[in-house]
Amino acid sequence: MTDFRVGQGFDVHRLVENRKLILCGVEIPYELGLLGHSDADVAIHALIDALLGALALGDIGEHFPDTDPRWEGADSRELLKAVLALPEFAAWRIASVDVTVIAQRPKLSPYKELMRRQLSQVMGIPLERVAVKATTTEKLGFTGRGEGIAAAAVAALIR
Repeated sequence: MTDFRVGQGFDVHRLVENRKLILCGVEIPYELGLLGHSDADVAIHALIDALLGALALGDIGEHFPDTDPRWEGADSRELLKAVLALPEFAAWRIASVDVTVIAQRPKLSPYKELMRRQLSQVMGIPLERVAVKATTTEKLGFTGRGEGIAAAAVAALIR
């Protein structure tokens, strides 16, 4: 019998001046970027939480606390690789991941395929196992006002 696990993640970061906007490991041209201790890649952070949640391994803040200077400015792709290298993941295979980025702007449609490819490469899984979607909140709430970007993710693991 095949064993499977599912985890979900959610993250939010504020948009600010003088920062790069990085989503799913892809730099997106925009006048604002996300504020955070690392590169603030909200999409990868949500994905990390989904993966950790699938195996009940806590959350991103427990593994990479923002009080630890080692993670200042860290590339979130490296954090994702570190999570997947945890011994607990050795017996598991990623069946699929699904990431939704919630932002009023910039428009992310032109970058979704590149974001999928980046995640596929970093995780070492086939492209058809990676979904990246983008949506707005119809100008409602902090994302609608352009104050920040949110992301939600689901990860399914099998063995």
